[in-house]
Amino acid sequence: MYSLIRKFLFSMQPETAHNFTVQSLKLAGNLPFPIFPMPENPTEVMGLKFKNPIGLAAGADKNGEAIDGFGKLGFGFIEVGTVTPLAQDGNPKPRQFRIVEAEGIVNRNGFNNLGVDVLVENVRKSKYEGILGINIGKNAITPIERALDDYQICLRKVYEHADYITVNISSPNTKNLRTLQYGEALDDLLKSLKAEQTQLSQKFGNYKPLVLKIAPDLSEEEIASVADSLVRHQIDGVIAGNTTLSRDPVAGLINAEQQGGLSGKPLNALSSRLIRTLAKELNGALPIIGSGGIHSVVSGQEKIDAGAKLLQVYSGMIYAGPKLIQDLAREIKLG
Repeated sequence: MYSLIRKFLFSMQPETAHNFTVQSLKLAGNLPFPIFPMPENPTEVMGLKFKNPIGLAAGADKNGEAIDGFGKLGFGFIEVGTVTPLAQDGNPKPRQFRIVEAEGIVNRNGFNNLGVDVLVENVRKSKYEGILGINIGKNAITPIERALDDYQICLRKVYEHADYITVNISSPNTKNLRTLQYGEALDDLLKSLKAEQTQLSQKFGNYKPLVLKIAPDLSEEEIASVADSLVRHQIDGVIAGNTTLSRDPVAGLINAEQQGGLSGKPLNALSSRLIRTLAKELNGALPIIGSGGIHSVVSGQEKIDAGAKLLQVYSGMIYAGPKLIQDLAREIKLG
């Protein structure tokens, strides 16, 4: 069945197909029954109880428009965003490209979204009963030295509406954003956001975990440095990882030369390496959410075995369909 749907969707430009899917799932969210059941494979991570360990990665539903529809596909958790303080158009179109031979996607979206206030209103209307994460970023017009201001604005606005909040400093499509992953810049950011989290937890009487999303392109030394910062600043979790700038797995294929971040099946080995290295450096101090390249139960299990406690999918679902979520949720064996 999905092969026919995919053929229809792949007849469109990637971003058109994406928007069509989001709007379709927005309508499906009103159905009084699930499209697919939510498989039970419970786990507890960051003090949160997940019905199953399979989540929707950020980027699929940037504005939280279709939370209930995505929920009907069986996800144990959903992460919406990336959202910024102000609405922004993102980078010029076209900005999404399929690498069909390799089941990959290149995007250079640039945090296109309707702004944090719109997302919060959509979250308020949602009836989804799983765990909801909100992924926050900075506006393109905000100088990198003022990035903290944007993250604090978003953190304050989403805090009471999220089960956890992800800080995205690893998109390759916002100028200089990835520089926040290094050294003093990372320490300053995490220290300030941890203090903000503490104040907000006292204000609302409810502790919401803070998660950092990092790039798969970091060297082993850089991963070790990030891990050290995460532990010192008592960050609650880490997503490993975002899209890659590497084109080694898709060299010579159509659209491989497009600028942006590569996701999908070609990212599998790189993201698994990131998880393994992180797990070694963290030594259980905080949980890892595995994201990037998951296209089958085998690839998902590889990430659990490497040290991940939860998994996130997006591009893999575009190629394999919603059955991937069901298969992962039912068959993944948690460590």
